[in-house]
Amino acid sequence: MSARQGLHIPCLAGSLPAMTNAHEVVAAYWAAAEARDWKAFGALLADDVTYRGPQTKEQVRGRDAYIRFNVEGFRYDWHLTVQQIVGEGQHAASWIEFTGPEGTQPGLCFFDLADDGKIALITDFWPDPYELPASRAHLVERY
Repeated sequence: MSARQGLHIPCLAGSLPAMTNAHEVVAAYWAAAEARDWKAFGALLADDVTYRGPQTKEQVRGRDAYIRFNVEGFRYDWHLTVQQIVGEGQHAASWIEFTGPEGTQPGLCFFDLADDGKIALITDFWPDPYELPASRAHLVERY
């Protein structure tokens, strides 16, 4: 009998298999975001996830608030392409190309995972400094 036979892989939620490393979790995060699959996206997040955007001093705390931030804060047509993900242990970094109404720009995100493999902290950097858009102000707190 091979080592793989009879192997049971637990699920994070629904049909999402448990992720085994930070690279896989971040790849699944970006795939769910691009697909607008907010159920799968939410299954990858810790209940108390924190999102930080240092340039605008945006901070969002909690799974539901972060999903809402993504759904309501970016109501225009956008797409992303993952260029690279590097992950080890409970940490990962990603480089994406984000395309929205104003064109394409690179984005860098750093991820910290909780002990259960869910995303606990996201720190999001964009190449150009900018002010907090008024359309998102009600979805975040400033720090």
